[in-house]
Amino acid sequence: MIDQSILVLDEGTTSTRAMLFAQDGHLRGLEQAELTQHYPHSGWVEHDAQEIWEKTLVCARAMVEQAGGAERIAAIGITNQRETVVAWDKESGEPLARAIVWQDRRTADACAQLKEAGHEREVRARTGLLLDPYFSGTKMRWLLDHNDAVKAAADAGTLAFGTVESWLVWNLTGGKAHISDASNASRTLLLGLDASQWDQELCELFGVPGEALPRVVDCAGHLATTATGLLGGAIPICGMAGDQQSATIGQGCLAPGDTKATYGTGAFILANTGTHVPLPHHHLLGTVLFQLGGERHYAIEGAVFVAGSLIQYLRDSLGVIESAEETEALARSIPDNGGVVVVPALSGLGAPHWRPDARGIISGLGFDTGRAHVARAALEAMAHQTYDLAQAYAEDGAAWTGLRIDGGMAVNDWMAQDIADLLGLPVTRPDFVETTALGAAMLAAVGCGMKHDLAAAAETMIGATRVFDPQMDDALRQQRLARWNDAIAKV
Repeated sequence: MIDQSILVLDEGTTSTRAMLFAQDGHLRGLEQAELTQHYPHSGWVEHDAQEIWEKTLVCARAMVEQAGGAERIAAIGITNQRETVVAWDKESGEPLARAIVWQDRRTADACAQLKEAGHEREVRARTGLLLDPYFSGTKMRWLLDHNDAVKAAADAGTLAFGTVESWLVWNLTGGKAHISDASNASRTLLLGLDASQWDQELCELFGVPGEALPRVVDCAGHLATTATGLLGGAIPICGMAGDQQSATIGQGCLAPGDTKATYGTGAFILANTGTHVPLPHHHLLGTVLFQLGGERHYAIEGAVFVAGSLIQYLRDSLGVIESAEETEALARSIPDNGGVVVVPALSGLGAPHWRPDARGIISGLGFDTGRAHVARAALEAMAHQTYDLAQAYAEDGAAWTGLRIDGGMAVNDWMAQDIADLLGLPVTRPDFVETTALGAAMLAAVGCGMKHDLAAAAETMIGATRVFDPQMDDALRQQRLARWNDAIAKV
């Protein structure tokens, strides 16, 4: 394995990327392609599954070529947008419908009906999750109920369901492997936190045929092998994890209590809880962090649906900004937010509120309000949503002593400082913020034997960090929190 690279396929919500990592965690190359977002109805979000695969393949081939051929790749690691559901035909390999994205809210009524029928307590106890459209199970049922091709494939016994990593592996292996790693499988509402495979009673509750689901596997190991003709040679797939779990690993949060926040399309905070099944109570989630050798490590998670997508919305839909990068300069150009508060409930409110019916607002507008105030308030919303989650974690007995941040938004120094100020805690940011891809590289390195374990991978592959210490006066902090709480009450 001397000087071989690890190829990471990082399939996100707005783009798909292939990245080459050296054995010391150094990034050797990157190829990226944007994904088309489809919004056919209010609250619906879809992707073209075939586009996901084709663009992933193009990016992967570019990185294999840069590496010098398939023989220069030790292993592939995959990380992906979670909860997004793909349905395809096992015989033709063709997708049967557009993928339903994790942000999609079309199953809100179905979730409400299940709650009214009294199922949420049992579902939560088994899966660690809430009955919310965010998760995959009701998306699968919706496809069965509303798509003739999906129903026909189910009747014929040729239907395959999977989240995005499962769809990619199916295609990478030429249809020979239908698998899902435990971290992704734990986001479906169909897997018990302490169960090795799918829960038959949960499958019956949600009306999902178990035979259409992938086999649940570890997050690292020799999981599958690519078809020879795709990338110029057979390459082992040795690491898989959902994007937020992968980022947690990439931040080195390997000990109980270690906590990270990723600010990407959404914002996701995970705190490592070790090998004990978590039982959170304050609208937080229990989830599988990773599984190695059949042993599971768990995390408590708080999910915010809108983070970077708010900045994209200000740019593409409202025209308030021309680029995401200018938000930092705009925030610094004014002394405060001018009373403006943005509640970014564009896809409902996630943790700790869990209100799928909520919609976003901009409050406190006046004739003196400029685009700098709106941009600054949008960045401040990241700190406020994080603060709300910090309070929920504290109420669950998992108070933070600090926070490690990453993701595309985390490069914004003003935002990083604002989070530290509002939390009143030190915030640590790695110099290399793409920790989601790094975590997948670490898993693949362990899976192919390049690294002995995740601790060894963390020691040799994670680089330097920067710390932001809190500086805000408490009176200003309380004023900010009061305005935010007033705005949340309106939503």
